[in-house]
Amino acid sequence: MADRRLENGPDDGLPPPGALEARRASAHDTARLALVIGALGVVFGDIGTSPIYTLQTVFNPGDPHPVPVTTQNVYGVVSLVFWSVVIIVLVTYVLLAMRADNDGEGGIMALITLVRRWTSRPAGRTAAVLAALGIFGASLFFGDSMITPAISVLSAVEGLKVVQPSLDSAVVPITAVIIVLLFLVQRRGTAAVGRVFGPVMIAWFVAIGACGVAGIADHPAILGALSPTYALGFLFGHFGTAFFALAAVVLAVTGAEALYADMGHFGRRAITRAWVFLVFPACILSYFGQGALILAGPHNISSPFFLLTPGWARLPMVVLATAATVIASQAVITGAYSVTSQAAQLGYLPRLRIAHTSESTIGQIYVPWINWMLMVSVLTLVFAFRSSAALAFAFGMAVTGTITISTLLFFYVAREKWGTPKWLIGIGAAVLLFVDLLFVAANMTKLVHGAWLPLLIGVTAFTVMTTWQRGREIVTAQRAQLEGPLPEFIDDLRSEKVPTLRIPGTAVFLNRGKQTAPLAMRANVEHNHVRHDQVVILSLETEPVPRVPGDQRLVVDDLGYSDDGIIHVTARFGYMETPDVPGTLAMLTPAQTEGPLNLDQASYFLSKIDLRRGKSPTMAPWRKRLFIATSYITADAAEYFGLPRDRTVIMGSHIEV
Repeated sequence: MADRRLENGPDDGLPPPGALEARRASAHDTARLALVIGALGVVFGDIGTSPIYTLQTVFNPGDPHPVPVTTQNVYGVVSLVFWSVVIIVLVTYVLLAMRADNDGEGGIMALITLVRRWTSRPAGRTAAVLAALGIFGASLFFGDSMITPAISVLSAVEGLKVVQPSLDSAVVPITAVIIVLLFLVQRRGTAAVGRVFGPVMIAWFVAIGACGVAGIADHPAILGALSPTYALGFLFGHFGTAFFALAAVVLAVTGAEALYADMGHFGRRAITRAWVFLVFPACILSYFGQGALILAGPHNISSPFFLLTPGWARLPMVVLATAATVIASQAVITGAYSVTSQAAQLGYLPRLRIAHTSESTIGQIYVPWINWMLMVSVLTLVFAFRSSAALAFAFGMAVTGTITISTLLFFYVAREKWGTPKWLIGIGAAVLLFVDLLFVAANMTKLVHGAWLPLLIGVTAFTVMTTWQRGREIVTAQRAQLEGPLPEFIDDLRSEKVPTLRIPGTAVFLNRGKQTAPLAMRANVEHNHVRHDQVVILSLETEPVPRVPGDQRLVVDDLGYSDDGIIHVTARFGYMETPDVPGTLAMLTPAQTEGPLNLDQASYFLSKIDLRRGKSPTMAPWRKRLFIATSYITADAAEYFGLPRDRTVIMGSHIEV
């Protein structure tokens, strides 16, 4: 035994050489697999459920511009679907746009923040116009977030008509119940149910891929549609038919923006792997299988997706499809929360109440006001349109608009950030924007049939956001006049122009910067004639990055008045973070504050502004009314900043706009 121990090495309890590295590699592989599964459960719900309704919509006989069911048209449409997914999803988003990240975050708001960095350069006017265009693209996303839950859940529940035609009248009520339940559980967050989303979507993609393979096996010649000659021949040989078909073909790429927007949660690599190895093949197999089924019998255009499923599996497929569309809806609803939060941080929307629903995932948030507005909007769409085919006319407009704007912003960023040669930018932009604008033009033909809806929603949201931004600039300028210079105010305190009693304790005044005196501090001195021993003037700055590292969070300036116990602190946050004022101030050290702050008993002072419509020509009268009306949804400042209610004092003032 002794010889064996000497031969094998000392029995010191350590793992054999290489075992630790193997364990680390295994843990790393497990973490990467978890990210891929998580991405499948959140990112791909929308685009992964598009096969339910895309081909059905293309060949819908009720369409104002129907596509005749002929062998040539079926091959052309399936080929168009395939190459549209390749060009828009694979090339535009996976290969290109996802390389343009803002500290790891993606999506149109990330592109806007990147573009805004160049607004002060000589080409600043171009950047400003593109940033405004980006805001319109983000506004269109709100239309997408209203239409997606309605069309997705409706299309899944409509599978009941295939199983049992007598259930036709129950489709809308069942859809409404599912949607109400979906929005009711939002406040609980997706942290708990998120663990089952990935496996459900894996089952979904495996199922639709298997059904697609079965359909292709019955008519393998459909694989010829992989050749771009069928797409080009259909598009240019039968342009009158193909052009109108594009308005429905675009449904195959709905959800492409989600791949980019959720990049910060899962990373580019995990999303790319999930797309390439499972989502893309499964969706394409389903489209080709449906095409083969339509070739076998034109009557199958009524519901090719569910008819592709064997009879014994149709009811389970309806259940699985409903689960998948609920997940798709969940993803886009969460995306609406994220866009709202980022827009508020960047100054395009008022501050709204935001609840974080996960301790481990920063991006999982819940915005009550947006939640209930979306629920009412989605239910209205369900009862107004009553079918996925009718909603499909409206769906494409929001999608194509957002994709086109994202493509345009990406090429600007590629030129300014990476210095990509102009000739290469020109070629890439010409090709991709030609495809995008072709889809936009096709969807414009559906304006009177429902495409006006997302445009109306987008224009409304854009008007609100730009009005709020402009009104905020006006209020900020007038507030600076009311506050007056901070050094002058402190000099008045020193000279005792206003008799002031100095009382023990710490007071924290939230202010916009260190140039002006906080209104609440001025009112406290001029009306109450008191000030605290320790005064912290706190400014909160939102940086054009998702998150600010902890070591860069705080900047302390004694203003030259540290002997008077007055300091200024700047707290920096990313546009995806919610400020926690007490927690942030707790990071300060006594050396930074000329002595310890008594934060447990500190008083927090807020300045509340009462807005009134004035006569000065700062904005059009209707925009003034809109700005003031929008201000009413502003979240309570004490709650938003995490201030203790029993130690928060609010002092008011009024400003005319």
